[in-house]
Amino acid sequence: MGKVYITDTILRDAHQSQAATRMFTDEMLAVAPILDEAGYWSIECWGGATFDTCLRFLHEDPWERLRTLKKAMPKTKLQMLLRGQNLLGYKHYADDMVDLFIKKAIENGIDVIRIFDALNDPRNFKAAMDATNKYGGWAEAAISYTTSPVHSLEYFTELACELEQMGAKSICIKDMANLLLPYDAYQLVKSIKARISVPLHIHTHNTSGTGDMTYLKAIEAGADIVDCALSPLANGTSQPCTESLVATLQGTEYDTGIDLTQLTKAAELMRPVAQRLKNDGFLSPKVLGVDINTLLYQVPGGMLSNLISQLKNAGAEDKLIQVLEEVPRVRKDFGYPPLVTPTSQIVGTQAVMNVLAGERYKMVSKESKGLLRGEYGKLPGEVNEDVRRKCIGDVPLITCRPADNIEPELPRYREEIKDLMEQEEDILSYAMFPQVAPKYFEYRRAKLYGVDGSKLDSENHIHPV
Repeated sequence: MGKVYITDTILRDAHQSQAATRMFTDEMLAVAPILDEAGYWSIECWGGATFDTCLRFLHEDPWERLRTLKKAMPKTKLQMLLRGQNLLGYKHYADDMVDLFIKKAIENGIDVIRIFDALNDPRNFKAAMDATNKYGGWAEAAISYTTSPVHSLEYFTELACELEQMGAKSICIKDMANLLLPYDAYQLVKSIKARISVPLHIHTHNTSGTGDMTYLKAIEAGADIVDCALSPLANGTSQPCTESLVATLQGTEYDTGIDLTQLTKAAELMRPVAQRLKNDGFLSPKVLGVDINTLLYQVPGGMLSNLISQLKNAGAEDKLIQVLEEVPRVRKDFGYPPLVTPTSQIVGTQAVMNVLAGERYKMVSKESKGLLRGEYGKLPGEVNEDVRRKCIGDVPLITCRPADNIEPELPRYREEIKDLMEQEEDILSYAMFPQVAPKYFEYRRAKLYGVDGSKLDSENHIHPV
């Protein structure tokens, strides 16, 4: 027992969870020097959806954002979220791409790489963890927390031990849907801490209103680090509030040592940013309320808004409750995958298809077929074989690590992008977002060569001047 450390998510997960990841780099730079003095264990500022949003909507280079933030926060470890073999995309990449991505992330300023896999398949952690250790980064292996008949205390404890043996410098319990309740957190932390020797990091949201209590019980059980968000973008679908936890622990054996006056200064600077996000229509008051349905359907906030939007497009908004009830059934058929990117989208879309078609698995998405075939890795539980047969027939299953079937990809991507490339990092941006990145590269070139940004159309294509 002793000092508790804090990772602040204000520059990544907080605005991803509440405001569609729409914070600009300049808004981050205004607060960066103050955050750098606060005494955090790390600041999460990259990865997740930030990369895609930078290129697609903000017309910013995510690599340049990282370099700029590193200069602005030299004293504090910068942290990112990585989807294991998927990097920041939605499919598995070859090992040469994983290696280059991690090399470049660390070169450009990332210190801590939190690596997770949607299925908790250790084979999908391996390449990313090996590369992080090879290039001198801090490999934090994250266990995606969920509840199901197969996800027991023993399951998570054994997984934590295996990930530590694979080279993790810390283990994170990643509770993306705020399903980890306070007393369960106490038991889980006790169980894992008794078996591992590296720090244990806890990540939750406050969607169902239990996040602060979960942190307090996890800390009492021996958790070393917790994820919080500065108050202007805290709570609701985001993380519990940093200032509240720092104040709660002050003067106790768990005192964080963080200066509350620094946090107050930082929060003052972030309030206008939160207001701007609200004015622009990205931050809805809905994301700040308590929604206990999360515990009933296990549907994270981002997945819920996705389901509502799919039903709206189909003119079937009245079917939401049927879809929410179908989600756990699809998840059971598919062997109980945790609902996190990309499995949350796959299971959710399939539930929508089942309800709209009026017959289960009459229509099946390409991604559902891939999941059932083993393209994403080993599913945690038993798959419903009748459903598998109906969806993919007698197609042979993939039982090896999926990336073992992928030939090196770097030479092909390098060749495809050579005419638009300004830096080696562009190969990675293009590989992950092949439709979006070239449009951004055109926009960047236009700015570099003096074409007025207003000459770009909504697709970022340059109009002849």
